[in-house]
Amino acid sequence: MKKDFKLMQEFLVEFLRDEVYKTGLKKVVMGVSGGIDSAVVAVLAKEAFGDDLLGVMLPSHYSSDDSLGDALKLCEKFDIKYEVYSIEKLLLAYTDEKISKLRMGNLSARMRMVTLFDISARESALVLGTSNKTELLLGYGTLFGDLASAINPIGDIYKSDIFEFAEFLGVPEPICKKPPSADLWEGQSDEDDLGYTYAAIDEFLEDFIENRLSYQELLAKNYDKHLVDMVRGRIYHNQFKRKMPVIAKLTSRTIGHDFLYPRDIKL
Repeated sequence: MKKDFKLMQEFLVEFLRDEVYKTGLKKVVMGVSGGIDSAVVAVLAKEAFGDDLLGVMLPSHYSSDDSLGDALKLCEKFDIKYEVYSIEKLLLAYTDEKISKLRMGNLSARMRMVTLFDISARESALVLGTSNKTELLLGYGTLFGDLASAINPIGDIYKSDIFEFAEFLGVPEPICKKPPSADLWEGQSDEDDLGYTYAAIDEFLEDFIENRLSYQELLAKNYDKHLVDMVRGRIYHNQFKRKMPVIAKLTSRTIGHDFLYPRDIKL
């Protein structure tokens, strides 16, 4: 089904303003990685907040040169204020040569988010998230790292739609065309990690999540069985990443159980 990207843009810009301003704050900060997801959020946030948006680039010695260069091109094209903070010293202070790529990737993501939240405190701003729906469903992200944010405008948009949305918004072509990567280590590729293209995964997710097809119905549509089992397994296994910490219930009114005031309640 063809998406109405103009309507989506208008809705998300208003969503961002409403969710930020109801907190009493006026500013937002976000990581600008040179990737397509952060580019889409940055363009929307620029329209919503103008100079009250601060983009932050957080390279390390593992980052590719293209990442920082593409992030700079985006900020220049859309006149986005930005700062650059290398996390290299933070990583080197903690790690040694024995650390695995997975641990290094998680640590890098968390160091970036620590820096972003510190800058948000300095600026009296909220941190915007940049994880898309495909990543959230698969758990393809780091808890308290790139999955952390105050507000996420693209968490209900599949990755395949992000590509089209980015082109509609005028995101520079090099960002739209390069292979998706979290840039956590040299040569890292999202689709290599997952074993399938985002197009194949999103087609399956549309049927599984939106159309609610059963396991047998999915196999009857000739989806690769390994893809079906892998994606379903990741969705169920990573549910904990999509929830706030679960609190053990000991009193009559427990946060997250029956103390459930809406965020914007007025006293």
